[in-house]
Amino acid sequence: GIHIAKKIDKLGMRSSDTAQIFFEDVRVPSKNLIGEEGKGFTYQMLQFQEERLWGVATVLTPLETVIKETIDYTRQRKVFGRSVLHNQAVHFRLAELATEVELLRSLLYRTVALYVEGNDVTKFASMAKLKAGRLAREVTDSCLQFWGGMGFTSEVLVSRFYRDLRLMSIGGGTDETMLSVICKHMEILPSK
Repeated sequence: GIHIAKKIDKLGMRSSDTAQIFFEDVRVPSKNLIGEEGKGFTYQMLQFQEERLWGVATVLTPLETVIKETIDYTRQRKVFGRSVLHNQAVHFRLAELATEVELLRSLLYRTVALYVEGNDVTKFASMAKLKAGRLAREVTDSCLQFWGGMGFTSEVLVSRFYRDLRLMSIGGGTDETMLSVICKHMEILPSK
C-alpha cells in the first residue's frame, strides 16, 4: 500500500532526495502508534519552534563562510588595476552583512536562553527564522554579485549557498507564515 512516486528534481538541497509518498489502505498496528491517534498535526506544530531555531543555527556558519570566502576572493580579484575589495561599496557592504549575521546570532542566543528557561518563544523563534531566511537570500545574492561571472558557476561555494539556502524562507514555515505568527503574538493580526 505504500507507493513512492519518482524523485522530484529540486532547485537546491540536491543532496537530499524529495519524492511524493502515497499510502493506500495501509494499516498501522496500535502497538506502533506514536502518541495519540489523530494528534499528528498537533505534535508537528509543537516541535516547530525547535525546528525553526535549529534552522537559524544551521544557517549562521554558511553565511559567515560565504562572507569570508567573498572577502578572500575580492581581495585577490583585480579590476582596473586594484582589488575589488578596495572599492568602498564592496567592503562597506561586506561589513553590513557581517553585522546582520551577528545580530541574527544574538537573536538566536536570546531566544534559546528563553526557551531553556521554559518560556514560550514562538514569537522570537518566528522572528529569527524570518530574518534568517531573508538574510540568507541577501548575503548570498550580494556575495555572488561580487564574484562576478565566477559566482554564476557551479565551481564555487557561493553559488551552492545561493541555491541551497533559499529553502530557509520556505521550509519549516514560509516568510509569510512567520509574519502571520509574529502579528498574532503582537495582537495586530486582523480577525477573520
